[in-house]
Amino acid sequence: MFFIIDETLREAERKALKKTGHQYVAVLTSEEWQKNKESFEFGIDIEPDLSEIFLTKAEVNVDSLTGTFAIPDRKNPSGEDSKFAFVLDEKGIIFIDDTGAALQLIKNIKTTKKWKLPSLERFLYDFLDQIVKDDLRLMEKYEDELDRMEQSIEDSDENLPSGRLNDIRSDIRYLRIHYEQLMDLAQEFEENENNFFTVENLRYFRLFISRASRLRDTAMSLRDYTMQLRDLYKAQLDIKQNRIMTVLTVVTTIFMPLTLIVGWYGMNFRYMPELDWHWSYPVLIVISVIIVIASLLFFKHKKWL
Repeated sequence: MFFIIDETLREAERKALKKTGHQYVAVLTSEEWQKNKESFEFGIDIEPDLSEIFLTKAEVNVDSLTGTFAIPDRKNPSGEDSKFAFVLDEKGIIFIDDTGAALQLIKNIKTTKKWKLPSLERFLYDFLDQIVKDDLRLMEKYEDELDRMEQSIEDSDENLPSGRLNDIRSDIRYLRIHYEQLMDLAQEFEENENNFFTVENLRYFRLFISRASRLRDTAMSLRDYTMQLRDLYKAQLDIKQNRIMTVLTVVTTIFMPLTLIVGWYGMNFRYMPELDWHWSYPVLIVISVIIVIASLLFFKHKKWL
């Protein structure tokens, strides 16, 4: 599909692009690109390969800019990325995409954007902006979920999904890397090594870099938050285990003298005067009760209970 960059994006036939004199946007499949790339007259030294896309980046060629996008799924940032490539010069930009991701972003721009001063730079800004447009709200959702986890930890909730905390940390890490790559891409555009962009329009790239930087900083703060929650969760587990060990120690300590008494009177000596005394059994019971009460009062006084 071909679009002319005017007050809005307008769909057009390819043959109409040269007649209008406007800059253009095109979306081709890899097969269409291989068939028609010579006719676009790009000076390409480094051809993008859709099978080798791992990150978002841009490469400077003699008479063009080439690059790739690897966009994480916002519903599952740790999952499979949407991947496509691009080639641009001063006349316009071509996206080489077999997934439909680039075309969807362009259609969103077509239906929501209208420009007073249309330009390729403004389109690129809006295209990059479409990628991250809902990410601030996404970060807020992550923060709200982490706040609920923190409250659960403080309430000693035994059903805390600790695995979810690891998932959030992994998602945020992927998003942080993604923002850094987008910043590098926009900085490559801002360098304007081939003078494809007008100087006054380079501000669009600086504006996007600033926004991506704020998102990256937010992601880093949330990553630190997840690490704090992990440490807090481990501390709560340690406290719980210490309480259990304290109870077991108290019980063991109370029963040690009782065990001694049982062991003492379990010895098979021939002469044990208490065995023939009428009150020996109730006295032994009273002594055992006194030992238990005294032990409990001692532990209470020491604040071990």
